[in-house]
Amino acid sequence: MAGCCHDDHCPADAGKALNSPAWRRALWIALAVNAVMFTGEIVAGVAAGSASLQADALDFLGDAGTYAISLMVAGLGLGWRARAALLKGAGLLVLGLWVIGSTVWHALAGTLPQAEVMGVVGVLALLANAAVALMLFRFRTGDSNMRSVWICSRNDAIGNLAVLAAAAGVFGTGTGWPDLIVAAIMASLSISGGWQIVRQARGELRTLTPQSA
Repeated sequence: MAGCCHDDHCPADAGKALNSPAWRRALWIALAVNAVMFTGEIVAGVAAGSASLQADALDFLGDAGTYAISLMVAGLGLGWRARAALLKGAGLLVLGLWVIGSTVWHALAGTLPQAEVMGVVGVLALLANAAVALMLFRFRTGDSNMRSVWICSRNDAIGNLAVLAAAAGVFGTGTGWPDLIVAAIMASLSISGGWQIVRQARGELRTLTPQSA
């Protein structure tokens, strides 16, 4: 896998990998972890008044949808996998724009989040995402559908570190600005990752032959 699927995406080998029991098992585990973490983090984010926690929770929700779609198209042709990746990339773009809007709202409202809750939940989320990212690391060099799963996991782990930094900033300054800045960064990551996925998926769709579409 790692020695094959790079710029040419190795459609045949990628298809076998995407239909493998190991890939499906990894997706099911990732789906369960992200669904549980979304539920817990969105409740904690609202209770703590934290824009970054709510943004991170939406990342968990988006990833759960990503894994579900990937399971649906596992083993199908490159065309279907590229279309699924296109949908997931568009979803990341929408989530990123939603987080930007939410961040602006919190800024105008002058919300002061609870740093202690942010810290505890941020650590739990980091552990969950690090485990998922480690599990999916070997699948990161496949086609746009497989790569989209890796990008989501990578972005989440980075986002969790940023949430912990925001918690420390809120605690140290007594203001909500660190939380808002991190939420904006996470929105940028979502938009950037979504654009990467959309661009690769569109490239794959342009190279498809009628037989492989």
